[in-house]
Order: sequence, then C-alpha cells, then structure tokens
Amino acid sequence: MRHGNKNNALGRKKAHRDSMLSNMACSLIEHKRIETTLAKAKALRIYVEPLITKSKEDSTHSRRTVFSYLRSKEATAVLFRDVAPKVADRPGGYTRIIKLGNRLGDAAELAMIEMVDFNTLYSAKEKAGAEVKRTRRSRSGKSATTAKPEAKTAEKKESEGEAPAATEEPKGE
Repeated sequence: MRHGNKNNALGRKKAHRDSMLSNMACSLIEHKRIETTLAKAKALRIYVEPLITKSKEDSTHSRRTVFSYLRSKEATAVLFRDVAPKVADRPGGYTRIIKLGNRLGDAAELAMIEMVDFNTLYSAKEKAGAEVKRTRRSRSGKSATTAKPEAKTAEKKESEGEAPAATEEPKGE
C-alpha cells in the first residue's frame, strides 16, 4: 500500500530521481522545451514550477535556494535573467504538457513539456487570428462596402474643385 506516498518514484532511488529531475529541469530552462515520458513530465512539472516561482524574487537567498536544486550556474543564471522577467505577471502554470503518443520500442507514453511564455506559435496565432477574424455577412452588406469607395472619390473631386458625380441612394430601405 502507498499510504501518504505523494511522489512518483519513477522506478528509481531518491538520489537518482533527484539527479534526474535536476538535469531535466536544467534542460527545460535552457531549451524551453523537452520531450520525455508522460510520467517524467508530470514529475518535472511539480519539481520546476516552485523554482520558477522562487525566481520571481531576485535575492541572494532565492538564488542560492534555486541553485541547491538545479546544481548548475548556467541554468540558474538563465532562470533569473531570462525566464523570471517574462513570467513575472503570471500567477502560476508556467509549463504545459502536450501528449505525443506512444514510443515504438516499449509503448511508453511520450509527452513534450514546454515553458508557456516562450512558445511563440500560440501567441502569434492568437494575435493573427484576432486581426483576420471576420463575421460572415449577407450579400446586402457587400454592396454597402462597394458604395464607400465612390463616396471617397466624390470627396476627392470636391477637394480638387470638380463637381461631384450625382449618386442616388435608394430611400426607404
């Protein structure tokens, strides 16, 4: 029975599991995205998100605490220099896990874990989608848009001193 056992052992002893999670966290911080098994990705999320939260406050104590988990000067520097300012306004949920399918050799579930704020594909789609998004309109709306250029040319002719062309608009519609 596993009463009160809240961590996933991942088939390893504590020292090996801590080293593996530390190395994976360093890779995630440096590369912003890694592929691994689903169980390791879920364990890594629990391991790395408190470190990112701790990095929001740039003090000597928080740097030393994060370094004790990561054991890498480069990863710690990248976390405080690049990652922390980008996630400063986010209250949590710094990572995203995307399932990729099963591995051919042993049918293990694969997943990609990535930093949410560093994925430019999703943010670019949201911005581009907002500009391109249009509602579908009836045919009468289309004729109204074609009348606008004629009005602009009439205003141009008035400004140039020519008489505007007579345009009649239907009444009562």
